[in-house]
Amino acid sequence: MPVLLILITVGLNTLAQALLKLGSGQSLLNFYLLGGVSAYGLSTILYILVLDKLNLSVAYPVVIGLTVASTTLTGAYFLGEQVARIQWIGIGLMLSGISAIALAKVS
Repeated sequence: MPVLLILITVGLNTLAQALLKLGSGQSLLNFYLLGGVSAYGLSTILYILVLDKLNLSVAYPVVIGLTVASTTLTGAYFLGEQVARIQWIGIGLMLSGISAIALAKVS
């Protein structure tokens, strides 16, 4: 169950980031910004459920690291942003670190 909660939290965080990006530069009350803030709110509620099941020292780096990786992918593939090779290398290193943190929890 914690894995599913983490994935949904990361998905909502990523959605929130993309919506906020799409809504930037427009009026303060637009669909994208309201959707982004709503997605963040829901992700916060789910993150609290994650914290109930996992140590903060595991939950925070896993959620934030996966959010950074998925947000980068979303920016590149759905928003057409350019992501440099060195950034992809950094994402790979982050995923290695996240794996180590998550595997340490299992051991």
